[in-house]
Amino acid sequence: MSRKQPHCALVLLIAASVGGCAGDQSAFSPAGPHAESIDTLFWIMTVAGLLIFLAVMAMAAVAIGRRGRLGQLLSSERFVIGAGIVFPIAILTLLLTYGLFVMRAGAPLAAGEDALRIKVSGERWWWRITYVRPDGTTFESANEIRIPVGRPVVLELTTADVIHSFWVPKLAGKLDMIPGRTNELTLQASAEGVSRGQCAEYCGGAHALMSLYVVALAEDAFQEWFAREAGPAPPPETDRERLGQQIFLQNGCGGCHTIRGIGANGAIGPDLTHVGSRLSLAAAALPNDTQAFARWIRNNQHIKPDNLMPDYTILDESQLIALASYLEGLK
Repeated sequence: MSRKQPHCALVLLIAASVGGCAGDQSAFSPAGPHAESIDTLFWIMTVAGLLIFLAVMAMAAVAIGRRGRLGQLLSSERFVIGAGIVFPIAILTLLLTYGLFVMRAGAPLAAGEDALRIKVSGERWWWRITYVRPDGTTFESANEIRIPVGRPVVLELTTADVIHSFWVPKLAGKLDMIPGRTNELTLQASAEGVSRGQCAEYCGGAHALMSLYVVALAEDAFQEWFAREAGPAPPPETDRERLGQQIFLQNGCGGCHTIRGIGANGAIGPDLTHVGSRLSLAAAALPNDTQAFARWIRNNQHIKPDNLMPDYTILDESQLIALASYLEGLK
């Protein structure tokens, strides 16, 4: 190995690390007040820790050398007790108190009685999203959460199987989803935009492919989307889409999936009523287009191993494209 190779590797490592500090899944690009608090706390803790480390290393170097009165002072028993016991207790207590204050530890992030409430259930390996209307009725979506800008949104986090962990770094800290209990997390976006989330607790083979998007919309745009999303699926517009709807119903897809308005009421898999309007498919594993639908239907076990949907190899190419076109048209 040449001498230049280690330097190149170091440069690439630094570049990759810096590249991870930005983007739609970066805690260093906060897009809401809760994430901003976490970001502020991180930098204060990091800077304070770095300054203390440098001071300790400098004093240790002087003490080891025992140079002059300063060296004698640093190696004295009184200084060791003061700087080695009293100072750490005082500074750590101060930083801990500040951290608890910033994060409001123990205090619920209440959002008021009129707050939007969304139920999020971790599944293998996708997210079931249930919106609660003001009258208490609900409707479902999957793998994507839409929220209004500037309004706190309470997420009720549960799991249908194993422990998952909900984390959208740009909006809030992570919170575990534990079988048998409901944890609450408040999200609030400061501006319109898209934030990517991820399951942060290893939950099985396809854990790395269990992502989601949170889309923050202006209040008017959110209300318009909410009303449309709560309604039934749009009717197919073309002959190919009408054929795709028939294929969906005839092949038992409605036994696992719901499409409101056509008699498909399955609850095992994601609700597909408006699946064509989402940013991605299969919990952010694929883009949202006809080709991606076809790939998923035909070969989903290769894309996301061990998920609960079987590969549909019984459909010929024309049937597959018709079904994919129908699903892509569910806006």
